Amino acid sequence: MTKLRVGLLFGGCSGEHEVSIASGQAIAYALEADGNTTRYELLPFYIHKDGRWQAGEVAQQVLASGTAATATIASSAQQPLPSREITLSSSSQPLNRWQSPPQAADVDVWFPILHGPNGEDGTVQGLLRLMQVPFVGSGVLGSAMGMDKIAMKMAFAQAGLPQVKYIGINCNQWSHPQRYSELCGEIESTIGYPCFVKPANLGSSVGISKVQARPDLEAALKQAGSYDRRLIVEAGVTAREVECAVLGNELPQASVVGEITYNGDFYDYQTKYTEGEAGLAIPAPLPAAIAAQIQDMALQAFAAIDGAGLARVDFFYVEATGEVLINEINTLPGFTTTSMYPRLWAATGITFPQLVDRLIQLALERHSAKPIGCI
Repeated sequence: MTKLRVGLLFGGCSGEHEVSIASGQAIAYALEADGNTTRYELLPFYIHKDGRWQAGEVAQQVLASGTAATATIASSAQQPLPSREITLSSSSQPLNRWQSPPQAADVDVWFPILHGPNGEDGTVQGLLRLMQVPFVGSGVLGSAMGMDKIAMKMAFAQAGLPQVKYIGINCNQWSHPQRYSELCGEIESTIGYPCFVKPANLGSSVGISKVQARPDLEAALKQAGSYDRRLIVEAGVTAREVECAVLGNELPQASVVGEITYNGDFYDYQTKYTEGEAGLAIPAPLPAAIAAQIQDMALQAFAAIDGAGLARVDFFYVEATGEVLINEINTLPGFTTTSMYPRLWAATGITFPQLVDRLIQLALERHSAKPIGCI
């Protein structure tokens, strides 16, 4: 049986570089698990923080160590992956930015696990489309809409999905002093306090501020504006934060619903990535009808952005009124063994190795499907 060569693409040019490495490690282990070793051969491709691609020894070492590549990585102590040694001929020197190594030509199917900008925003997906090879996850449109919170919310509104009040802001609105006071007044009259100010195109709660008054609002706009030219301001809501995973292409499935609990003021970067600061309840203690509604809305959101393969959809459940409000969709969510997405599927009955196998098969299925009207 000929093995499919899986190009694992990880690292990347974003603030979520280290998270991507951790996700890549978990996928590498899953590809070496029982049942997958006979089907797949792992070809790791590491993207440095400056955008240079590298295959072979360095990519393997980054996976083994779980740390970003440095000048001394080759001499640092390593814990090898529990598998056969992978031998790839490659130069020890990184290539130019976005110039893929020659081993890329050997890949049968790509598994990009690049979180954040330059990874899950449609840029890499466009490159892989040009390479005319199958890849895991959404295409250019779904990835771009899933990354840009303003475009995402417009798609959700078009699909009739309820969400909190929000305002999308372009750079010419917040960067010009003569418009600044007017903008703040519009936010106060339309959204009110408390509200959340966010960069439109970042993940992992980076650059997000909770705002209670005008001085905080001005500072929050400047902070978010240092990360992105497009910002979004959302109304605060007292609600439980719940999430649902989606798996599939044309006929996707929804997982059980999970809940995030935390003691902080909101689910910020520190709370998200500090051990012990947040907890997960899977399945979430919800009325059956509410859980079913969340699952149905997750599938609607997936269809609204033309998602494919996988996504995690986040919601607010306003227990006092029984409302379910969609928050956002993540087309390449965290993929470590402790991340919400694989844990939701594990609770639904799909193990981590089975999940990785299913995603690869979905990538092949979507690539081979011909659009209606094509010969």
